Formats: sequence, structure tokens, C-alpha cells
Amino acid sequence: MASEITPEYLATLRGMTGAQKLRAAFQLYWGARRLKAARLRQQHPDWTEEQVQQRVKEIFMNAVT
Repeated sequence: MASEITPEYLATLRGMTGAQKLRAAFQLYWGARRLKAARLRQQHPDWTEEQVQQRVKEIFMNAVT
């Protein structure tokens, strides 16, 4: 994310309903999980899908901001 929040971005957020903001947050979260899974598959082609998903789960459970 950019180091500076633009007025346009703030205006967009202010114009969104709570439901729209929540939907956007869920889309970002699940999109991040899909990207992480894709990278793990690339790094570990021998892993099963279950192993990939388990590792994604662990990574997101232990994530800190």
C-alpha cells in the first residue's frame, strides 16, 4: 500500500457502505490466501493440496501486523 493515503482513496472509502467495506476486506483476505497458496505450490511442487492449505492456514493464523 502507498505510504500516503490520497484524498481520492479516502473519498472512495467514505462513499462505501459498511457492507461494501466488509466485502472488500473479505476479497482482499481471500485473495491474499490464494496468492500465498500459489507461491507455496511453486516453491514446493511435491506438496499435496492438503499440505499447501495447511501451511497457508498456519501462516495466516500466526501473521502479525
